[in-house]
Amino acid sequence: MANSNHYIVIMAGGVGSRFWPVSRSNYPKQFIDILGTGQTLIQQTFNRFKEICPPENIYFVTNESYRSLIKEQIPEAINDNILGEPVMRNTAPCIAYACHKIAKKNPDACIVVAPSDHLILQEEAFKDAIRESLKLTEANNFLVTLGIVPSRPDTGYGYIQHTSTKVGENFYKVKTFTEKPDLDLAKTFIASGDFLWNAGIFVWNATTILKAFEKHLPEVNEIFAEGKIFLNTSKEQDFIKTAYTRCKNISIDYGVMEKAENVYVRPSDFGWSDLGTWASVYEVKKEKDYVGNVVIDSNKVIMYDSANCIVRTPTDKLVVLQGLDGYIVVESNNVLMICKKSEEQEVKQIVADIKQKYGEKYL
Repeated sequence: MANSNHYIVIMAGGVGSRFWPVSRSNYPKQFIDILGTGQTLIQQTFNRFKEICPPENIYFVTNESYRSLIKEQIPEAINDNILGEPVMRNTAPCIAYACHKIAKKNPDACIVVAPSDHLILQEEAFKDAIRESLKLTEANNFLVTLGIVPSRPDTGYGYIQHTSTKVGENFYKVKTFTEKPDLDLAKTFIASGDFLWNAGIFVWNATTILKAFEKHLPEVNEIFAEGKIFLNTSKEQDFIKTAYTRCKNISIDYGVMEKAENVYVRPSDFGWSDLGTWASVYEVKKEKDYVGNVVIDSNKVIMYDSANCIVRTPTDKLVVLQGLDGYIVVESNNVLMICKKSEEQEVKQIVADIKQKYGEKYL
């Protein structure tokens, strides 16, 4: 049974540049069926949360220009629950906006904040973790985050270190947050046994998170607190346009979570991936041929002496690969990209170079 005091905030404002050329600034990653499942990532996220709380309690924070995409892909979304950001200001301002808006409507709210574009393979285990976290934050002034039990020393994720201090069956007090480490440090983290991957999924009650903003990020909190009278009224959008120009660009991790004393983490293992890169899509796709190739959506691909590649091209395109090992081959609209999987971190720089040379045409 869905609880009317439970709310979800789905963050859907990113541009997904590492999935270029499929992900474009006018149609980014979260609105695309990256995995070829028949559902876009944001549709999967919404459907996952519908069992946690009533659909009318699910909010979206996104770029103003993506409002229509959300409404198109999620017809159940309520217009007033689609919060349009006039400019990108990272996660702290968007969370402050959503939590102030929800708190005005329901001071007893318990709120889950989650990205729109992550993969969850074990949905029931995920829902159990969310429900447990909501129950804990109903009764305690805790800021809860879900930490993923690491399977390897990955340098692409942030890490959360926890102490042995335990609350309930599954929650530990957080000791430190660490940004993406180098490989040697990541290996040390894994060996210690008290580090988890930071999934960027948070749970708290409205009172606790607003107090945390007031204490640790007062300059952002004051902007939305001053404009509280405009939230949930016809003047909200005009207020937000002005408010965002005053907000600093800062993440919730750096602005609040790393500073707060009342942060707890739930170690979790529910088949999570942030699907941050084409290589991560390659890793999670189980449908590989006998030499490790993955083909998504494309149905006319012929390979000779090629292995460990990921191919995503238009369905009507005939693709022939010869002699490639460990490559990404992706075509979308007017762009074809062929890139080594091992060097895909260069994609962001490639996008920046293209913008400098050709403007926005190919982005």
